[in-house]
Amino acid sequence: MDDDNVYISQKDFERLSRYALKENDILVSVVGTIGNAAIISKKDLPAIFSCKSTVLRPFSIEPKYLAVYLNTKYGKSLLQRKERGAIQKGLNLDDLKNLDIYIPDYSIQTFVKNLYDTALFRQGQSQALYRQAEELLLEALGLKDFEPSRENKSVKTFKASFLTTGRLDAEYYQPKYEEIENKIKRLPYELIGSICSDITYGTVPTSPYTENGEGIPYIKGMNLKNLRVMGDLDRITNTDELPDKFYTETGDIVISQMGTVGDVGIITEKERGYLFASFTIRIRIKDKKMFNPYYVGLYIQNIAKEWYLLRNIAQASVRQNTDLPTIRNMYIPLVETEIQRRIAALIKKSFALRRESERLLDEAKGAVEREIEGGAMT
Repeated sequence: MDDDNVYISQKDFERLSRYALKENDILVSVVGTIGNAAIISKKDLPAIFSCKSTVLRPFSIEPKYLAVYLNTKYGKSLLQRKERGAIQKGLNLDDLKNLDIYIPDYSIQTFVKNLYDTALFRQGQSQALYRQAEELLLEALGLKDFEPSRENKSVKTFKASFLTTGRLDAEYYQPKYEEIENKIKRLPYELIGSICSDITYGTVPTSPYTENGEGIPYIKGMNLKNLRVMGDLDRITNTDELPDKFYTETGDIVISQMGTVGDVGIITEKERGYLFASFTIRIRIKDKKMFNPYYVGLYIQNIAKEWYLLRNIAQASVRQNTDLPTIRNMYIPLVETEIQRRIAALIKKSFALRRESERLLDEAKGAVEREIEGGAMT
């Protein structure tokens, strides 16, 4: 995945060198979520793997074919058949050593490898365009080369602190937050509450999640990341009585309200008419020519998440969260319409390339599955 990694020191890496990964290694999850498989590329290295996964290091089969095979319905079902345990399920090494692998002619393996490589290339193009959009945003806000203060204390009078903000926690008053806010507010800005026609929490599930693909897709906070609605969405039924405000429209922005606070998804035509969950907040911009949803979404994901939402987060709760008043009072800088348009164009092109990458991966899996259905296991 594209998430930030967890890092260890060089000293620990050397101490744990027996767990160091190599290019074309295949990682398989063996604890908890069983059978997820991914191949290691150069961009992932140097790295080690955790005890919740196991490495397969192929030598007589095309590694990328094997990775695709393990992600087909046949590879996944064979892995999941071997799971053990009741409370915490897992796979052991002997189970993996005895896993059946379908080995087609090498020309088929090469065909699958080429599809995978093209998919990876499209993914790289997508990431590059998204980074361009991020850089354009920073330039527009005057933050490209800005380094916030590392000072971790600030001197405030009682009147200028608690009586003004209602906050007594020291984290809130760190100078870096005020520096970023002052930098951004040099530009004209509006509050979200003034530019949106609708700001609302989502709905609670109206039924258990369906297992047969029926019902309305239900967007949760875990499905939101880098402006995309991601993953396999759960579906719910018994939705006929729900008000219209719980259904999405194209251009809506859905924000994770709890847990991964501030992660964002932009609703495209594909997600129009979906429902969004109670621990998310949907905002609907009134004038999309003045405030482009892709620009606003990128600003929330990349700037406001760290410098506004996490500063103003509810400190007293067990799980960090934000709320409607905090969202309504978020300031959105008004940058030139043409810059917003360019940011939106880059993001849309990035998403199109990402979809093409995913389509190619599905095509690779489909090719393997069709080959299996016409052949025999080895």
